[in-house]
Amino acid sequence: MASFISRKAEVLGKVLQDSSVLGESLIGEGSIIDRFVYVGYPRRSKLIGMKSAGDLNDLDRLSSGARIGSRCIIRSYTVIYEDVELGDGVETGHGVLIREGSRIGDGSRIGSFSQLDGCVEIGSGVSIQSNVYLPHLTRIGDRVFIGPGVIVTNDPYPVSGRLTGVRVRDEAVIGAGAILRAGVEVGRRSVIGAGAVVTKDVPEDSVVVGSPARVMMTRSEYEERKRRYELGR
Repeated sequence: MASFISRKAEVLGKVLQDSSVLGESLIGEGSIIDRFVYVGYPRRSKLIGMKSAGDLNDLDRLSSGARIGSRCIIRSYTVIYEDVELGDGVETGHGVLIREGSRIGDGSRIGSFSQLDGCVEIGSGVSIQSNVYLPHLTRIGDRVFIGPGVIVTNDPYPVSGRLTGVRVRDEAVIGAGAILRAGVEVGRRSVIGAGAVVTKDVPEDSVVVGSPARVMMTRSEYEERKRRYELGR
């Protein structure tokens, strides 16, 4: 099937077949949209209002579009909703979902099958591995690393009528499989060990492990251990 590109869209990059660019979307220069990708998919409230199943032309009329920066790589089966902005040099793995209102800074990478579930803010130079869940209102700073299978939450008493986002400050490291409780703040340059359950704020420049997560060492001590490991000592 040929690609579907809205007449309202501006495409300066390359869109491969079987993909759809909806609404007033912008695809920046040098960007590649792989096969089976949606850019500018309409939000849920608009779809509920549809009187019939419709087709891509109907979705196009509903969409306000998304903005993809230059030199981005959007791999197959990624769905990017309307009102999403990606900076320059952003990459997604396969099967990534980015819901409406989300923002991703320059040079960040989102691993395969990860989900940004709406109004998520990601800084620049962030590395998010595969199968990560970031819910509504999550805020991630610059140069953060998030390991595979990390789960962030936003409701301490589900299902409540009040959501509270998690904030991760610049240069933090979150190990594989960690779980972050709604509302916590992860301090700048802090490290969360693999599998940790974070139930309270993490001080900057600290390393926490366990369930519940507790301070084990400083970031400086962590870096020294990493250096010795890399040297094979």
